[in-house]
Amino acid sequence: MCLYVQPPQLRPRKVVSGKPTRPNDSGPRVTVPIRQPFPPAHQVKRSFREPLSWRSPDPPAEEEPRFPPHFELKKPPEASDAILVVCEENSVRVEAKRDLLGIGQLVKAADVTLGGCPATGEDTRHQVLIFESELHQCGSRLLMSEDDLVYVFTLQYTPSPLGDTPIVRTRDVTVSIECQYQRKHDVSSGFLSPTWASFNDSQVSEESLYFSFRLMTDDWQVARPSSQFTLGDMMKFEVSVKQFHHTPLRVTVDDCVATVVRNVDTVPRYSFLDHGWCLFDSQLTGSGSRFLPRSRDDRLQFEVEAFKFQEDERGAVRPSGPPPQNFLVVVLQIYITCNLKATAATSLADSLNKACSFNNGWTEASGVHQACSCCDADCGTGSRKQVRGNQSPLATTGLYHDTLSK
Repeated sequence: MCLYVQPPQLRPRKVVSGKPTRPNDSGPRVTVPIRQPFPPAHQVKRSFREPLSWRSPDPPAEEEPRFPPHFELKKPPEASDAILVVCEENSVRVEAKRDLLGIGQLVKAADVTLGGCPATGEDTRHQVLIFESELHQCGSRLLMSEDDLVYVFTLQYTPSPLGDTPIVRTRDVTVSIECQYQRKHDVSSGFLSPTWASFNDSQVSEESLYFSFRLMTDDWQVARPSSQFTLGDMMKFEVSVKQFHHTPLRVTVDDCVATVVRNVDTVPRYSFLDHGWCLFDSQLTGSGSRFLPRSRDDRLQFEVEAFKFQEDERGAVRPSGPPPQNFLVVVLQIYITCNLKATAATSLADSLNKACSFNNGWTEASGVHQACSCCDADCGTGSRKQVRGNQSPLATTGLYHDTLSK
């Protein structure tokens, strides 16, 4: 848009004797010449002598793009870095961060499954999804080799469309999870893989069972790193059976014998758990030895007060410090051998399958106390439908007990 502004025209004034006339003007007088208007300008069209030549200008020169000398595409972080797996004796626990892709974006809980199973819980404080499953559930696959059993699970993330749109902005993720278990064990206060008789209940089959026999810390949380005790200490034992894909089992202790050598038939020997699953030590010596209440069928815990054999002079005698501290430490070694048994967990404790200890009367670890009524008599052997060892020692603990003398 163009705007044109016309300047005001100057009007001539009448001059008298060279003086302009102004009404009632008594001041000094000034002579103003009369300006004549400019004549109108005339535009003349001019022509070029030669035709005008024109062409598009050349584009400006551009520099070649400069890339880093070693440029690589950024790889997305591995989803496995956001996953924690805990393989237990008969189950698996998987914890997956909701920032599964490591890009600061939380995935929807419904988009993540373990073999088709949704999350069983969520830690909202730490933004973690929790999956728990038995080894044979949630789409697991069992792989077997000569030495190992491997249960394979798949953690799957499939992003759902954003809002009402058909698009997604994250990639699918599939993570393979494996729980590996050894089929054979060489043990000392650890695991044992003995030769077992066939399991015959509703059908005839033969399978290997895997037992654990461990010394535990005072809080029962982990295996005790040392087998050395002082007289009066409580030795805490935990036995368990690995069930794998077997029918649920209950573990019990048939008998336990303490000896000074590895041979269980030598003298001296102390059968502190005998007569078919009865812990006699507390009844015979007034100690605090006992079975703990059973919390799981496949695990059993008991504690025995540390002891030594009377007039046992074996072991190394050494001074405990420079004179005048003349204390001597006698280190004695005792072997404890136990036989374990596993039966179907569907049957209640009875006179042939129990865990009894004495405290002003007999009590059973799972609460079926009437099963202990035969502990002061002969519980007998009877016909047992069970999985039982071949009487080979389950484990040799190599316990050490210290005594001090002057």
